Amino acid sequence: MTDPHDWSRHSPYSDPGKHAALLGMVPTGIPNLSAVARNVIVHYGGFGLELPTSTRGDINSRWLSIMLEVDQQRHAKPLAEPREPTERIQGCCRDHTLFCVGVLRQHGIPARSLVGFAGYHRPDYKNDHVIVQTYDTETQRWLRFDPEIAEPTELLPTPYDIPADADAPFRTAAEVWKGCRTGSLDPNTFGGGPESEFGGLWYIHNYVLMQLAHRYADELLLWDGWGAMTLPGGPDDATLNLIDDIADQLIAVESAVPPADASSMDALLRKRYDDDNRLHPGTSVTQYSPYGDPPLTVPISPGPAHGQSPAPGDWDTSRDRRSKSLSAPGVLQSRSW
Repeated sequence: MTDPHDWSRHSPYSDPGKHAALLGMVPTGIPNLSAVARNVIVHYGGFGLELPTSTRGDINSRWLSIMLEVDQQRHAKPLAEPREPTERIQGCCRDHTLFCVGVLRQHGIPARSLVGFAGYHRPDYKNDHVIVQTYDTETQRWLRFDPEIAEPTELLPTPYDIPADADAPFRTAAEVWKGCRTGSLDPNTFGGGPESEFGGLWYIHNYVLMQLAHRYADELLLWDGWGAMTLPGGPDDATLNLIDDIADQLIAVESAVPPADASSMDALLRKRYDDDNRLHPGTSVTQYSPYGDPPLTVPISPGPAHGQSPAPGDWDTSRDRRSKSLSAPGVLQSRSW
């Protein structure tokens, strides 16, 4: 993946499988697309809604084809037709983003997910978050938008074209890591919430790895663990240096103007991602749980078989995209926005 149009092809995660026609019916204009994403998926945190415990397992659906299968089992109608909030798929920002990325790719539009921290949910804290990037061929830039935000707010006046400058309301995980390491940012103001134990430098460290994976089409769950991910109290000095270097590369490739200038940098970073066992997931991940359920080892290579939408846990593992094993435990993530 070095050219913007490389991101117009589906990953195993965004591939709709037998439900491709459903995505083809969804509009690609950002406001309408975002509205459909919110119609299909409700945040598992509820935020004022009492969601059924019987569907809380939705959050681990992982693959867009599975999400669409679950939706159609409940509704059997086009994705834009209204669904009751309590009957929607339970998910989080990663799932709203993956849905939008899948729709855009289905229409041949380059799109990818961007992992970082948002400062527009509350004024004094930056929550872990995932938003959409889509390539605008007219301006030749990657445009950022948040499908979870329906209307402009004081903290986010342009939810469908989020700035990418140094004072932006959304900062990538790599940018936050760099700021914390240089002392310009306080790591204790980034994470799952000011009252949560899931935050600080170790948490940001894991999100740099998550940002890297999502850039190269491994759109993993935010509670997946693999490779160099660490636990509270980490990382060690060697891993600090590794993440320093990866963050520098991510910042450089993300800020290249025009994006075409990122091609050579993307090629080098993608190769490093593929070659280093610490950076990418292998044939499985450790799947933690925001509900506190016991961790599971979950096979992920390469995803549901094409043309099928198996039940969660029934993944096709016949093809190994990398043939590399999980080398270290990950860590539970808390509430992702």
